[in-house]
Amino acid sequence: MKLRKLGKDKKGQVVSGIVVGMIGLIFTIVIGYVLIDTILGANLLEAGGVYDNSANDLATNLTTGIGEVGNKIPTILLISAVVLLFGALALLIFQAQKMGMFGQAGGF
Repeated sequence: MKLRKLGKDKKGQVVSGIVVGMIGLIFTIVIGYVLIDTILGANLLEAGGVYDNSANDLATNLTTGIGEVGNKIPTILLISAVVLLFGALALLIFQAQKMGMFGQAGGF
């Protein structure tokens, strides 16, 4: 059995990786909010009981954690946009060099 080299004959890995990562992050945040709402809205536990307090603490911790991740989404999107911009610029320079636009041999 022959092992494939990573990245061989695959185009758009950076773009698809960033898109899948962003979608996964957004789905995780949405599912977290739904989970917290379900835990608090179920009212299955005794009011003031040990389990009720732990459920409220869990919901508070999840809300805080998801809020912190949610606050970082604009920064993550900005970094992703910069990475995509540099990737596109590198591809354009590579194609221009291949076509001989910088005084190198090659051409049409």
